[in-house]
Amino acid sequence: MDTQIKKGLLDLCVLSFLRDKDMYGYEIVQNISKSIEVSEGTIYPILRRLSKEGFFETYIVESNEGPARKYYRITVSGIEHYEKQLEAWETLKIGMDNILKRGESNE
Repeated sequence: MDTQIKKGLLDLCVLSFLRDKDMYGYEIVQNISKSIEVSEGTIYPILRRLSKEGFFETYIVESNEGPARKYYRITVSGIEHYEKQLEAWETLKIGMDNILKRGESNE
């Protein structure tokens, strides 16, 4: 998938996973990677930016298996942002489907 297209959608992916439950960065990368090829170097800047914008809160949890982990929790404004972005994605997806699939029913 084209990098620019993917970058625009990764915010929505991150928000979607954190809407379900609190997660730490690598856990988010692993979950997204099940469907889309993505690296930690792509996701961590998104997490920092969205946290700075107030869409996530962070907290530290000690781990028995290594260093402490920083968890991300979506905020109310993060949920609102997710819902707006999801609506924008759905509108764009319908429009793109209309453009890319035009005339297919006539073949």
